[in-house]
Amino acid sequence: MASPKIALFPLKGIRPADMTTEQESPKADAPFMRVIKTYVLRAGRMGPGQTRAFEQFGPQFLVPYTPERLDAAATFGRSAPLILEIGFGMGDATAKIAHTRPDDNFLCCEVHVPGVGALLKRCGEESIGNIRIVQHDAVEVMDHMLGENSLDGVHIFFPDPWHKSRHHKRRLIQSPFVNRLARHIKPGGYLHLATDWEPYAEQMM
Repeated sequence: MASPKIALFPLKGIRPADMTTEQESPKADAPFMRVIKTYVLRAGRMGPGQTRAFEQFGPQFLVPYTPERLDAAATFGRSAPLILEIGFGMGDATAKIAHTRPDDNFLCCEVHVPGVGALLKRCGEESIGNIRIVQHDAVEVMDHMLGENSLDGVHIFFPDPWHKSRHHKRRLIQSPFVNRLARHIKPGGYLHLATDWEPYAEQMM
């Protein structure tokens, strides 16, 4: 089985705002992967446009979390390569990439409500038909909605670098999590990571 490819580069000018991806600190008596999370839930206020987007565009672009396998072809209305994005922030990079790759389907996980509203607004107003959003933790989405070898690629852009040394254990991109991701990526698929913090990039490599 071919190993997933890893790409690293900073995407200047399209950094998602309010990107908040994290894992919880493991309990002393529990394995690392038992407590992993891909986010820190932070409060945020939605503008009227984002609020309307939930009502107007949510039924088309929001996919409810369920502990059952996702039928991607039915969800997107077509069969196409499936890309998982974990933590899209306000969705600017996500929308731009989806525009440039119309032949791919993008399943995007985010728990930050204003960010979900912002991407819903763009999807509806710009007719971005190849995006679907799951407002839920990506680990549970992977474990319950996505099977092994189900993804053609994974995007994780600008996860929290946790600059202080004592916080490095909270970084999302660590070997156990990457190994978990790899089980869901098809042979020949890829894992695309981006950060603008050089020490974190060195750890990712």
